[in-house]
Amino acid sequence: MKNLYWFKQISNNVRSERRLSLGEYKRAISWSKYLVSSGAEIKGEGEEEWSADMSQLFIGNKFASGRHSRIYRGIYKQRDVAIKLISQPEEDANLANLLEKQFISEVALLFHLRHPNIITFIAACKKPPVFCIITEYLAGGSLRKYLHQQEPYSVPLNLVLKLALDIARGMRYLHSEGILHRDLKSENLLLGEDMCVKVADFGISCLESQCGSAKGFTGTYRWMAPEMIKEKHHTKKVDVYSFGIVLWELLTALTPFDNMTPEQAAFAVCQKNARPPLPSSCPLAFSHLINRCWSSNPEKRPHFNEIVSILERYAESLEEDPEFFSTYKPSPDHAILRCLPKCIAGHY
Repeated sequence: MKNLYWFKQISNNVRSERRLSLGEYKRAISWSKYLVSSGAEIKGEGEEEWSADMSQLFIGNKFASGRHSRIYRGIYKQRDVAIKLISQPEEDANLANLLEKQFISEVALLFHLRHPNIITFIAACKKPPVFCIITEYLAGGSLRKYLHQQEPYSVPLNLVLKLALDIARGMRYLHSEGILHRDLKSENLLLGEDMCVKVADFGISCLESQCGSAKGFTGTYRWMAPEMIKEKHHTKKVDVYSFGIVLWELLTALTPFDNMTPEQAAFAVCQKNARPPLPSSCPLAFSHLINRCWSSNPEKRPHFNEIVSILERYAESLEEDPEFFSTYKPSPDHAILRCLPKCIAGHY
């Protein structure tokens, strides 16, 4: 029988005790010196609304980790949650400062976002050198994990369409709020009930008015738009490029540029205009949209408003005709239509 240990905690003069396994007990002891109610707060406007009551938080098993963070499953106020713990390195003051700024920015953005396809923010705490962000827990894990469990090219097209629509709707909402995600990839897309996708991880997101150039930016090369790799000024269209890569992932269940290092992939994208190869089995409806999304010219990439409309039309057509994807023919070139709005209006 597994040995259990008593973990005792006093918060706001209230004593609480929990029986934990040895591993859980060690984690609780490790983090308890940082995550206590008296110091669990975020300084700034709306502090009372965002601050977590750490006496109500139980940290369970780790299920993911990043370069500077670990993500645990836990319970907060009797609700299943995901707990992102970010630790500042004591030996690198510049990095510690950057992580703190990213934490404050992520919480400020998440606090105001409410959409079925965006991860739900619950609470946060700040007590250097540890920061904590609490969100809803999604049992399905990341889209990347799901895809890696599938055989290549095996995801049904109706499911590809459904997942793509969820992502596009979440991103349409995000852009309508003036926010750039800047790290859209399958690892940052989480699966909930009924395979509902939610956009997550806003650590390097920003308001479009404040993004500027990509200098000092840390994203993910395999999904990154060429203008970001080159550290140039960027707009919402960088997320559209990344969406094109994600759509390719959905169709192939593969990792983009998996025969290259991230740095080699970045070089190939910028210097050779390389893109992941589209399979011969890829329906024209999807290949046409993907090629528009990952165009090297940001101006030629569609906005998410248009992407959602296109995918919704696909969904309607597929419902009417199960053979839609095999009979699809693209409409006239969108760039030409945009150049001739008066002619089009006059024609109709």
